[in-house]
Amino acid sequence: MSKVIDISKSVYELCREYPELQEILASIGFKDITLPGMINTAGRIMTLTKGSKAKGIPIEKIKEELIQRGFEIKE
Repeated sequence: MSKVIDISKSVYELCREYPELQEILASIGFKDITLPGMINTAGRIMTLTKGSKAKGIPIEKIKEELIQRGFEIKE
């Protein structure tokens, strides 16, 4: 079964679908995602695209890392 990341979904939705994604995103540079409650508050409105802009992390870098970790990207 393939793991498909729809970048239009919120980080909250993606992390509920793939719990391992939270640690992967933290390792890419989204350190705040591991703070208690962050995924349940800001994560509900934050998408990977919005997060990449807010953190200054190129979306292509995020996509590449997710692909290397076995995910497929849906845009």
